[in-house]
Amino acid sequence: MREAGDIQFAPLAPDPPRDPSPWLKSLGEFLEWLLSPLGRVLGESWSLIERLLLVAAALALVWLVWMLVWPLWKARKARRAASAPNAPPAHVEAVALLEDADRLAAQGLFAEAAHLLLRRSVGQIASARPDWLSPASTAREIGALNGLPDGARTAFATIAGLVERARYALRPLDAEDWQAARAAYASFAQVPLDLPR
Repeated sequence: MREAGDIQFAPLAPDPPRDPSPWLKSLGEFLEWLLSPLGRVLGESWSLIERLLLVAAALALVWLVWMLVWPLWKARKARRAASAPNAPPAHVEAVALLEDADRLAAQGLFAEAAHLLLRRSVGQIASARPDWLSPASTAREIGALNGLPDGARTAFATIAGLVERARYALRPLDAEDWQAARAAYASFAQVPLDLPR
């Protein structure tokens, strides 16, 4: 096979180098003049630059992790706050509500005062456990919720029963009924609605 002349086994000689065109040579010389000081500085201080680049990469990684984790952490915190046990209404708020209701009762509007307490109790349940209520929930349905603590259920049922009697049975409430509703709300306001969902 080596004797066949149409197959070449010896390497070819490389093409002779061509001289670059004058404008390309001038551009190269200009770039060398322009960038050679920077190259010398980079070459002499490469270990420092390498450390700076590593620090910058570490900071970029920390920033990236923060940007990915922060929204997740914030959302988790919001979910935890939404599902966290709700404390009973603040003492000041409960006292203010009772004062408003007492003013109505002092005018002889016992049914209206009891209804105010009932609406506040429903509002407290709705803010503590919004998934328990719907717009069509009745006071009897709310009072029968299995998730309500026993003390809250009893107090709520007392208030709801008095309001039902006044509004639907058209039997007026008296001062004794008002005192029962007021004591029931005071008891309800002290019961935390913190059972797990």
